[in-house]
Amino acid sequence: MTAVGDIYPQDRVTLREVGLRDGLQLVKSFPSTEAKRQWIKAEYAAGVRNFEVGSFLPAAKFPQFADVLEMIATVDALPGAHPVALVLNMRGAQNALASGVAELSCVLSATEAHSQANAHRSRDVAIEDLRQICALRDASAHRPLVSVGISMAFGCSLDGAVDPDEVVRLAERAFEAGADSVGLADTVGFAGPKQVHDLTARVVRLAGAAPVLVHLHDTRGMGIANAAAALDAGTRALDGSLGGLGGCPFAPGATGNVVFEDLVFLCESKGFATGIDIDRLVAVRAIVQAAMPDETLYGALARAGLPRRLAGAAA
Repeated sequence: MTAVGDIYPQDRVTLREVGLRDGLQLVKSFPSTEAKRQWIKAEYAAGVRNFEVGSFLPAAKFPQFADVLEMIATVDALPGAHPVALVLNMRGAQNALASGVAELSCVLSATEAHSQANAHRSRDVAIEDLRQICALRDASAHRPLVSVGISMAFGCSLDGAVDPDEVVRLAERAFEAGADSVGLADTVGFAGPKQVHDLTARVVRLAGAAPVLVHLHDTRGMGIANAAAALDAGTRALDGSLGGLGGCPFAPGATGNVVFEDLVFLCESKGFATGIDIDRLVAVRAIVQAAMPDETLYGALARAGLPRRLAGAAA
């Protein structure tokens, strides 16, 4: 049984690497299983402990996640590391529970249009599915965490503006259904810092001791500013992707996630110790670039390096 407070403590920031899942949704080619193992192990050596490793989706349609069981096993073999796997339906949840993965990540959509496009179901049906998944979790031997990400929480490329009151209601319904944590996703990068701060603060108040994760995309160059606003609003858990890989295939206009390396630098600059060695993390990009030479990797820190005073301190 995994205790949510052990994985997402409120007294420090938890950074979750989502490159192995969200980062691989739109790539033209994807790393081999061995290259993924090297990616995970190198990031672990740099201090990363939380990994979203893949999705329980049909391998015929999503071959990049066909080795999700191997990725879970790779993370499980690393002391203190925590694997997360995405599930979109009951079959995926059942397979995930059978795998023994420590956390199931479920998705709700803030709008009906995205819910239908992404999962072919209404939001009400998605909540009922979540309730059933939580019941399966409670009956399982290892009782993994169940987290819920609310996609399009800050604006939808299909439906436009999103009422923040509706997002708060969805978060409340997710907790009532049994979720251990709730996340807010700027799936297509619509938001600015004030919007992120205000909605995050409301959901943090609602959640109480439960974690609130924030998942940001850098579509319009606001990712790091929005992450700073989310931290100021009280979240202590953020997603990022090495090199800014990623995007949502059902969200027109979506581009990559916040660059994980830049996110670490942001947290450290704001006084949040991450336990991650930035230079060693940046070096992991070589593994990913070699495995996917046609993919562009982004990141200000990889381009400019650490400021001299910080680099000297690290040395």
